[in-house]
Amino acid sequence: MQSPIRFDPSLEVVQPDEEEVQAEMIRVFRKIQETTLEDYGHAVRGVHAKSHGLLTGRLTVLPGLPPALAQGLFATPGSYDVVMRLSTNPGDILDDSVSTPRGLAVKVIGVSGERLPEAEGETQDFVLANAPAFTAPDAKAFLKSLKLLAATTDTPQVFKKVFSAALRGLEGALEAVGGKSATLISLGGHPETHILGETFYSQAALRWGDHVAKVAVAPVAPALTALTGASLNVNGKPNGLREAVSEFFRAHEGVWELRAQLLTDRETMPVEDASKPWPEEASPYVPVARITIAPQESWSDEKVRRLDDGLAFSPWHGLVAHRPLGSVMRARRAVYPSSAGFRAEHNGCPIHAPTRA
Repeated sequence: MQSPIRFDPSLEVVQPDEEEVQAEMIRVFRKIQETTLEDYGHAVRGVHAKSHGLLTGRLTVLPGLPPALAQGLFATPGSYDVVMRLSTNPGDILDDSVSTPRGLAVKVIGVSGERLPEAEGETQDFVLANAPAFTAPDAKAFLKSLKLLAATTDTPQVFKKVFSAALRGLEGALEAVGGKSATLISLGGHPETHILGETFYSQAALRWGDHVAKVAVAPVAPALTALTGASLNVNGKPNGLREAVSEFFRAHEGVWELRAQLLTDRETMPVEDASKPWPEEASPYVPVARITIAPQESWSDEKVRRLDDGLAFSPWHGLVAHRPLGSVMRARRAVYPSSAGFRAEHNGCPIHAPTRA
């Protein structure tokens, strides 16, 4: 592995129209949330609206990390409460037979250190999805997809199910010959597999103390790795993913590694283009912490109230040492507080920074 590059402000290049793009994203997100509020009588997130598991456990920073990895939260060994939220990416709550990409939000609690200006409390959040690269290079390109999402938010589910099944067929045929289409998967062609076998990625970059990194959370417990790529039939089960997560955690412990991929080459590892995966042969993802989730009830009314409605996850909730980088991350800084505020206002449930899991 090459030596990691030290953080330099020149890694980021802010475009002159970013404020206008972000303002339009806020408007489109609000349109999605207003539509779903009217449908459900309850405010949900503008994206990743549907949760499939709400988990509490412990994150333990590994001892003996090399200096380049022992940065920020991971500078010294320690153990912290952690909350994990499993989700799928649409802004409306769909039956699981509409098969879309999956997300994982991680909130580490009780983290001390210099915080970002908008970071209340003492948490460090990581927002991840189950692909190593984002669907668009930057916020401006993503805005086009977001407008399409807003336009189809109220489309009857029967049409979305038919469309999703067709896309899964196309994606399956493509994968059978060694290909893969992020576009087909994002539109509803995600394979019908178990969500607990997924590896999740930050996709966009963040500071890693003196350096820069992307982050991944990967299953390592044998009971979880056995589910990687495992088929899961959710037809006739609107909440089949949630039921599968609940069934697993009734009897099993879940263990994941949190891994960091350090930036070692400015050319092949761009910060501003989140659609480009960083080559792992040049810089592999290296374990820096372990997340352990004991058997538990992964879904309940109390957890929904406290962890789903009561929390907001954002990569901007955290330490200066892990400041998010790049266009997509800067857009999240503008958009996420507006989305969380909409939920708090209409649900009468204040968003808070937790002191325990």
